[in-house]
Amino acid sequence: MKVAEAVGRALVAAGVGQVFGVVGSGNFHVTNAMVAAGARFVAARHEGGAATMADAYARVSGAPTALSVHQGPGLTNALTGITEAAKSRTPLLVLAAEATGPHSNFRVDQAVLAHAVGAVGARVTTARDAVAQALAALGRARRDRRTVVLNLPLEVQELEVPVGAPTTVGPPPEPAAVEPADHQVDALVAELRSASRPVFIAGRGARTSGARDALVELADLHGALLATSAVARGLFQAHAWSLDISGGFASPLAAELITGADLVVGWGCALNMWTTRHGTLIGPGARVVQVDDDPTALGRHRPIDLGVTGDAERTARRAVEADGRRRAGYRTPAVAADLAARGRWRDVPYEDEGTAERIDPRTLNLALDDILPAERVIGVDSGNFMGWPSTFLSVPDQDGFCFTQAFQSIGLGLATAIGAALARPDRLPVAVLGDGGALMGAADLDTVRRLGLPMVVVVHNDDGYGAEVHHFGPDGCALDTVTFPDTDIAAVARGYGFEAVTVRTRGDLDAVAQWVAGARTAPLLIDAKVTRERGAWWLEEAFRGH
Repeated sequence: MKVAEAVGRALVAAGVGQVFGVVGSGNFHVTNAMVAAGARFVAARHEGGAATMADAYARVSGAPTALSVHQGPGLTNALTGITEAAKSRTPLLVLAAEATGPHSNFRVDQAVLAHAVGAVGARVTTARDAVAQALAALGRARRDRRTVVLNLPLEVQELEVPVGAPTTVGPPPEPAAVEPADHQVDALVAELRSASRPVFIAGRGARTSGARDALVELADLHGALLATSAVARGLFQAHAWSLDISGGFASPLAAELITGADLVVGWGCALNMWTTRHGTLIGPGARVVQVDDDPTALGRHRPIDLGVTGDAERTARRAVEADGRRRAGYRTPAVAADLAARGRWRDVPYEDEGTAERIDPRTLNLALDDILPAERVIGVDSGNFMGWPSTFLSVPDQDGFCFTQAFQSIGLGLATAIGAALARPDRLPVAVLGDGGALMGAADLDTVRRLGLPMVVVVHNDDGYGAEVHHFGPDGCALDTVTFPDTDIAAVARGYGFEAVTVRTRGDLDAVAQWVAGARTAPLLIDAKVTRERGAWWLEEAFRGH
């Protein structure tokens, strides 16, 4: 057996069941070996899309996931998606063929590239050690929640594995949860006992059903209100005391209540400038506690009063065991009435700015929220528009929202929705894009159609890069570089085999309702010509973080 086959088969035996990629000569054999061993391979039309599909699939499924790319340009094409995964601490294994010949056109320093974007670099170096080295890379990805780029030199892939060298192995044990120290649990409980208006903000590190249940139990004991960072949206969706997202996307009431807290506890949450609106959401007298299983994350983005090193679920359960006395906390009748009346963005009145030619994005997203089935999984691209679907489209739980925004690249939204859709095939996938991101990622409209995904792709089409238009336009800057002629994106989608509708008014969405009620034999793209006179409410705050 050659190294390429041995590595591919061993990774599948170790639990990698899903692979995304674009196959070329250098990754042909290792990819085929994984498929032969039982893995599912999804071929994207661009490596950048493949990387983001793998990232989204890993986030939503929680399962070991791999990306397979050709040497040189295959890896460089994938770098934006790999960077997003690395910044998000997605446990992802990248199998990158590598040309090491000094005169090869494909040769680049792939180890340096991995390091430069925040991923971990690894390499298969010998035929005897190849399987062990590949499994060590997979173990690092899973244990440390890191994106690992495993370079597979072409000359090593072609070697025969020596007789007696290991070629198979069973699935590795699940990484153990980090237990908090007793004194830290005691200190956390003391903070909760002293608080009269506690708020919990859960982030990526608490984005599991087990952590959700533990946090809800602890919050119920101490009367805490429940919020999430954007990446964990939906975690407390059905809870009566949920505030939804904390940060730039927070509703006016959520912002008011978080600012009024006397204790804010971040659970697996960075408490960075996005989640705290550059710190302004945390009141000047509030105490701040951060719980994270990575000690280097504690206090990284802002000063804290207490840091607890521990797994979110285990820490919450230990805190419940330490003190079972129930308190009213922040859960007063007045707060309950406010949440019922104006807790959601859709409860906030607005003046519709739509015309006969362009629909108000608030009207668009509110209507889609009512039309589309509640059991959905949403992938959102980046841009001026992104706040509307991230707040107006409801989701059933934390698996209903996939937010690939750690690198803030446009063009990842469609691939995000594809990966999330494959992880949750029981739900309607919804990709929400701007026109810029839609055209950047258009090649993978083919992937949607080829896979038979009953996806709804919503394009907020304002004929430009809206973030730049609304940030620089008020200063009188020329905008020719960021505005474009009208593009019939609906026609583009039809060319890929989609059904498509152009939406200018609320009435045009009747076609969407008909698609939902029908057989859904082809995916649907909505080319929504949205109003473009002003920027979204969160935009200027976002630019302050650039």
